[in-house]
Amino acid sequence: MSYKEKLKEIKALVFDVDGVFTNGKVYLESDGSLGRKMDVKDGFAVQYAVRKNIPMGIISGGKNEKVRTRFKDLGITDVYLDSQDKLDDFKDFYFKYDLKPTEILYMGDDILDLEVMRNCGLAACPADAVPEVKREAHYISPKNGGDGCVRDVIEQLLKIKNLWV
Repeated sequence: MSYKEKLKEIKALVFDVDGVFTNGKVYLESDGSLGRKMDVKDGFAVQYAVRKNIPMGIISGGKNEKVRTRFKDLGITDVYLDSQDKLDDFKDFYFKYDLKPTEILYMGDDILDLEVMRNCGLAACPADAVPEVKREAHYISPKNGGDGCVRDVIEQLLKIKNLWV
């Protein structure tokens, strides 16, 4: 099945954070906490998809509660932080929404994402993902992590469902 055909079957989106919503770099805040930079265009696309009733989830090995706050502000309520087993959290997400794994697009960028990528309907990654992830991906965005790859897949999904502007 082609990428476009797989995309037509997608009903929900799940994303990793570092390396997908961010470029994977962290910076030290004046208070000693770690900061990340996220693209506002990715944020707009997330909000737009939430308004179109597309279920979305975040699964991250990171623990920063500011990340949870950011995604809740964008409308994503299913935020799994400090994930010790991304596949278990992925299963929790699709059971919650009564979905099949084949109805979910997952975007990850590193080897910790491979197990979920192998169990979802459409595996996607940013252009700067590690080679092992690129080999498993059904779709490689032309955009890097933190530079529009999230908006890229959201926009494509909404267009194919006639839900984009």
